[in-house]
Amino acid sequence: MNKLFKNIVFIALILGVISCKQDKLLDVLPYDSFTDATAFSSKARCELSVLGVYDAAQSGFYASGQVRGYPFGAASFSQGDMRGEDMLNQALFFQITYENTYSSGSANNVYMWHTLYGLINKANLVIEGLQTAGNSGVLSTADANKLIGECRFLRAMAHHELCIHFSRPYAEPNALGIVYRDFGIKDQATTERAKSLSRETVVSNYQKILADLDFAEANLPSDRQNIRAGKVAAIALKMRVKSHMGDWTGVKTEGAKLINVANPSQSLIGGYKLTATPDGPFANNTSEEAVFSINNNNVDNSGPNGALASMYGSPSLGGRGLVRVSPIAYNLPEWRCDDLRRGMLVKETSGARSYYTTKFRDYVNRTDLTPHIRFAEVVLMLAEAESRSSNSTSDNALALLNAVRNRAVTAAANQYKLSNFATSKDLTKAILAERRIEFLAEGKRWSDIHRLALDPDFSTNGIPAKMAFASATLSSYVCEVPVDTLRKSIPALPYSNFRFIWPIPQEETVVNPNIAQNPMY
Repeated sequence: MNKLFKNIVFIALILGVISCKQDKLLDVLPYDSFTDATAFSSKARCELSVLGVYDAAQSGFYASGQVRGYPFGAASFSQGDMRGEDMLNQALFFQITYENTYSSGSANNVYMWHTLYGLINKANLVIEGLQTAGNSGVLSTADANKLIGECRFLRAMAHHELCIHFSRPYAEPNALGIVYRDFGIKDQATTERAKSLSRETVVSNYQKILADLDFAEANLPSDRQNIRAGKVAAIALKMRVKSHMGDWTGVKTEGAKLINVANPSQSLIGGYKLTATPDGPFANNTSEEAVFSINNNNVDNSGPNGALASMYGSPSLGGRGLVRVSPIAYNLPEWRCDDLRRGMLVKETSGARSYYTTKFRDYVNRTDLTPHIRFAEVVLMLAEAESRSSNSTSDNALALLNAVRNRAVTAAANQYKLSNFATSKDLTKAILAERRIEFLAEGKRWSDIHRLALDPDFSTNGIPAKMAFASATLSSYVCEVPVDTLRKSIPALPYSNFRFIWPIPQEETVVNPNIAQNPMY
């Protein structure tokens, strides 16, 4: 759908947006072309309102009204990668994030906060309208709950994203979370109500996130979706949230709804499956591996400053080359030299000093979907849970790991066997390494750094040391060479450092003094 049309519809439906003034989050612009009653007066208008919530997930407004792939477009992927060490920052674009020098006024973290809460507000307003439509008979109960389920899925995803950027991990006792907002801001009364809210604990946040996802699972369709949330997406996101909680029994319970370990390449519901080759998820926008993606098309994308191919692509192919593959990831000893992902998804270009991902390829129209949940992640999350739940090496965990890995590592001599692992911890370590390889350039590195920060066996100990772009040359890229030989001029940031998590935007704490700032900012 044309973005202009969607935006017109969205405005007409009086969905709240974020003001550019000091009270950016809490004020609502006076869009009043239609009343609430008119906006949700038919099934078609209800459907359009939900599409508007997806649009807010795809691309929120950045500084000076620019559209830049926040909060769940290319900008979110870039932030997730730039907070970690496996991708390389080429330019000033993400320097503050990459070097951990952000402040309460830094644009990248400020606009992640604002666009995520903008999405949450739109979801809440639509939920309220859909509830009215369901109660009045405009929608059947099933239709209303299905659409509400989509909104609650997006609301849960947004709140979880806020948690992993602005709060300490679940493993820290009594960690201060974020404001969980389940009502829409649209007038003075709701504005004042929002100003009275304070941050909850991370535990409380996660309980509410899971409640949203339980509702979504119960009410969303079980058939295969792609750019809209379905039952499988809700279950998969619950697996991700429970992984952050360290609830491995819970991950296994959710995973059992989707995977039969005897045939882990095919989902039990929804028709999702691993592609035959590691290139498959990126060859087109209709991959059966795509559980949930954010839509982009030739008239509806985030432009050169927010599209995946633009951010990650080689300049020689039409990209901007802002985010490149770091030798730290390329040289991982677990990433075998004969791994097909090296040739299919990583590229050296003529005259370049570094490698690029080729996962995102439409440099002209920028139509690559933003893949937030792939079936490969579902499989590897269950593999990790199986391994962590066992006192010995697990056949189930190995089968799940190999279902993903062996489509890229085809030589039998290099494929994992139980004999490769002395303990279950060794197997878990291999699964975590596989996540780094499989999801390289998909924005997931920060999420893993965050959840593992206090892990008793696999702690990241904070943000790992990184290579500066100036230190990376083609000679730095040598497969299976220990990373300790690389020059990492950007020092590690220990977990105890206040910069491990982002600050709350200063303008937010000014408007609502009840929102406590993260210490030391």
